[in-house]
Amino acid sequence: MKIKTYNKLVRDNIPEIIRGGGGDCVTEVLSDDDYLRALDSKLSEEMKEYTDSHNIEELADILEVVYAAAAARGVTRDTLEKIRAEKHRKNGGFSKKLFLKEVHEQQ
Repeated sequence: MKIKTYNKLVRDNIPEIIRGGGGDCVTEVLSDDDYLRALDSKLSEEMKEYTDSHNIEELADILEVVYAAAAARGVTRDTLEKIRAEKHRKNGGFSKKLFLKEVHEQQ
């Protein structure tokens, strides 16, 4: 029997998918604090996967992790969207493709 170690947060249906494919797995339900840390780690993982591949499915994975992280911190999708929209209203989006090179401050 070959054992592969992952030690990472996975989607809810992954154990059933593994068992449906004839495998078996060991899982653990995380504490709230460990879950938040695992979500942060998962977000970094998904960001790297997207930047390496530029696959649109990886962007969807990033959103899934962002929604889970918000929910774990007591924030609904609607509230998160309101915060995003307000920041967009105040600071704009990224459609102008602006790249800030320098700021010259008055002394």
